[in-house]
Amino acid sequence: MARVAARLSASGEQSTHPVDEVLPLPKLALYGFQHVLAFYAGAVIVPIIVGGALGLSTEQLVYLINADLFTCGIASILQAWGIGRIGARLPLIQGVTFTAVSPMIAIGLGAGGGTAGLLVIYGAVITAGIATFAFAWLPARAFRTIMRIFPPVVTGTVITVLGIVLIPVALNDAAGGLGSPDFGDPKNFAYAGGTMLFILVLMKTGRPFLSSIAILLGLVGGTAVAFLLGDAKFGGVGNADWVGVTTPFHYGAPKFEWFPILLMLIVMLITMVETTGDTYAVGDIVGKEVDSETVARALRADGAATALGGVLNSFPYVAFAENVGLVRMTKVKSRFVVVAAGVFMIVLGLLPKAAAIVAAVPHGVLGGAATVMFGMVALAGIQTLAKVDLKEEKNALVVGVSLAFALLPATVPVFFKEHLDPDLSSLLNSGVTLGATAAIVLNLIFNGLGEDDPHAVAEAAVAAVPAQAEAPADPAPADPEKSGAEKSGAAKAADGAPATP
Repeated sequence: MARVAARLSASGEQSTHPVDEVLPLPKLALYGFQHVLAFYAGAVIVPIIVGGALGLSTEQLVYLINADLFTCGIASILQAWGIGRIGARLPLIQGVTFTAVSPMIAIGLGAGGGTAGLLVIYGAVITAGIATFAFAWLPARAFRTIMRIFPPVVTGTVITVLGIVLIPVALNDAAGGLGSPDFGDPKNFAYAGGTMLFILVLMKTGRPFLSSIAILLGLVGGTAVAFLLGDAKFGGVGNADWVGVTTPFHYGAPKFEWFPILLMLIVMLITMVETTGDTYAVGDIVGKEVDSETVARALRADGAATALGGVLNSFPYVAFAENVGLVRMTKVKSRFVVVAAGVFMIVLGLLPKAAAIVAAVPHGVLGGAATVMFGMVALAGIQTLAKVDLKEEKNALVVGVSLAFALLPATVPVFFKEHLDPDLSSLLNSGVTLGATAAIVLNLIFNGLGEDDPHAVAEAAVAAVPAQAEAPADPAPADPEKSGAEKSGAAKAADGAPATP
């Protein structure tokens, strides 16, 4: 498949297909499946990490993966196909946001873990999704005001904090998984190290397509080695059903608690910045003008997909930058390719045996891949901060103090466990929450509201979102003369917000 995609790219055939063209079925299937491959590892790793942290059983974890893939498919079709004034009608893949991982773990563990923790998470996710959907119908002025709270110094700090907070989660998996009898066994670190090395070699020497799916290939390769050595158990695959349907509220009625809802609202504010950036980015790539209504429709799709995720036992959704990079790399501009990818994901979400295979990935292998991914998240945040004048003391204080706040829960966990009200602890016992809140508040204190330029914030968000495909996707240096699409970005800045309905 990689050879076919490369050959088509070399011939220039892909570039003839505009964003609204429906390609022949074989091409739709080929290019759609390529999007799934680039997206798959990022799609399944969130339910695996959250489910593992909450202590779910293998059967529950399999169901969680199926629910995630099923909802990803629906969300991607909604975003790319569009229904009325919902969906950007651009080639944007929807996936579970990494921003929500640490807060969801904090919420779930604060509620006692297991399925009880999931019910509180789902109540917060549904509420935050509805709030995001409603927000995207507000007048443009209100949206621009919110976006001014997120200049590059804030978005860069938040993304850096996200990576730093998630790296210990990956390292615990690399050690065998917290609570496992072989936690800290050198063989787990051997699997993690081998998986990391394989991924890094692929990203260094592989072709662009192989680099874009290096994480997925690392998980497959590491698991294969572990299976040959007797450390990957696939007994659960035989016990899993061939077909399984995701049903609403599978674990019970969601629970709506104030502090978890507030925490998830903060998460959705951050994801709105990500989606805004991805929408502008893919619009420039495919040569389609992105106006205020396009951004609004993209955010409405985010909100609707997130609320649906809470109903269908999944999590908050955001436009995935991995696949924005893949669109740039392959020059396949048709949005119906993403619709095809959504169909593939729905089918995968109906196959519990496929999810059981994923759930059987050994902790060491998963930890090795996750360490690379989360390390790149932190690096992406640092790259965004490189655009900020950190010689200016006010900006330096925003970054430095926010990082210190982010490390507090991991450094002094006893404070949150024994000296805070349980509800308050579930909100604050998250490095992402404390770091992001500190960055926003400190920036407002020292710098005030930023310039009314949501497109600049969007560009910062694009640079800050982790993407396996983006690194190899555009190796050429930037042209000093902007293209017409790029030039239009500054003009779009003035109205880069939801329009009044």
